[in-house]
Amino acid sequence: MNSNFSNHKIAIIIPYYNASKQITRVVSKIPGYIHSVIIVDDCGKEPLPEKEIATILSNKIEFISLKNEINLGVGGATKKGFEYALENEFDIVIKVDADDQMDLNYLPDLLNPLIENKSVITKGNRFKDLKALKAMPFVRKFGNLGISFLTKAATGYWHNFDPTNGFLAIKTSILREVDFFKIHNRYFFETSLLAEFYFQNAQIIDIAMPAIYGDEKSNMNVFKMLYIFSKNLTVTFFKRIVKRYFLYDFNIGSVYLLIGVPLFIFGIVFGLKTWIIHSSNNTFTPTGTIMIITLSIILGFQLLLQAIQIDITNAPKNS
Repeated sequence: MNSNFSNHKIAIIIPYYNASKQITRVVSKIPGYIHSVIIVDDCGKEPLPEKEIATILSNKIEFISLKNEINLGVGGATKKGFEYALENEFDIVIKVDADDQMDLNYLPDLLNPLIENKSVITKGNRFKDLKALKAMPFVRKFGNLGISFLTKAATGYWHNFDPTNGFLAIKTSILREVDFFKIHNRYFFETSLLAEFYFQNAQIIDIAMPAIYGDEKSNMNVFKMLYIFSKNLTVTFFKRIVKRYFLYDFNIGSVYLLIGVPLFIFGIVFGLKTWIIHSSNNTFTPTGTIMIITLSIILGFQLLLQAIQIDITNAPKNS
């Protein structure tokens, strides 16, 4: 048992939904230095096997069973666990899924940076292990890679990859600063949590680890996920930009956006309108008009690139 870990009050929070075959395997892998296991039953069809879990944990690890009155989704269940941990003054919380896709052998890797005060949040990164990446189902691989990049832009965490990974360890000191009402209840949970951490300037360290794919049944609808994420990522992105560059601060990045966005849009719209008019009339576009359109698009695009570079530079990162 790691004495450094034992000196901290650490809780593992598991949102449970229709994973009766996997949950006992997950619990059996939890090491003895964990103080408590908080399982939140999210009203699925498969009851939580509490007796089996209590037997596995015995008296070595405290077992807390919570239940939502209605199904709230992975985020709603995890938030209930977070609230319990905050009320009972835990030092660190670790979010683990009930489907046995997370390798608990990596718990020390998640905890060490927090114990050593190198960061306040750590999370898994499935894309640094090429062998595990090849084993990942193609649909998940393609979807996760695409969503990961879009999530970087939306949340501002440009230096972190695999932002949708739900294997998280968080110091409760930073978790207390988060408004849970702004955290999404379902699949957008991890991303909305990162979006809130951004405004706390919370540092996050990625821990390379593989995902495990076994006999779990995924509740994820790919097309539904694409719709939910594209919609929510767009809203999250614009909210972050407005808050970061116009409400909470005003800097050179704000100037680049104020000039670059109108110029670029003007160049595109005016260019299309001009092309349609002259094409329908079968006439040549004046050279001066072409220069105005070209300069507007190029200059606007360059200013937007500069704004993106500033945004990447300003992303929360570890010293």
